Amino acid sequence: MISYSPRAEGLSAADLWRVWADVDRWSQWQDDIDFARLDGAFAKGSMFRLKPKGGPNVKIEILRCDPHRNFIDLTRFPLAHMYGSHDMIERDGYVELTTTVSIEGPLAFLWRRLVAQGVADSLPAQTRALVARAREIAAGRERARP
Repeated sequence: MISYSPRAEGLSAADLWRVWADVDRWSQWQDDIDFARLDGAFAKGSMFRLKPKGGPNVKIEILRCDPHRNFIDLTRFPLAHMYGSHDMIERDGYVELTTTVSIEGPLAFLWRRLVAQGVADSLPAQTRALVARAREIAAGRERARP
């Protein structure tokens, strides 16, 4: 299990959630994926497809979805399951973001080396991009107010 837990100052959980829940636009702010497409709403039981650059299409299921707080996704591999837990805790003036990647199953050691470690290594850059995109959107809403 690998966790990454930075702070996003000056943003709300709603600002960050807006970006996370817009799966179809992930490739606009994540430079390591070609595309992501959500089938249905961003909710428990929904599926999305993601294509990492240089990798195959991956089908991911949303196992849990608690808006503005947390979502957990599941990627199934032969004889292993990879879980991504994405948590937000709103504090005074900042949001604590925690992303945890874990993998289980008889071939977890293999999929950890092939996929999960790369996902974990990309968390700092991915989180910085998430926060930057949330700031852009929040700033655009501020400019649009009369």
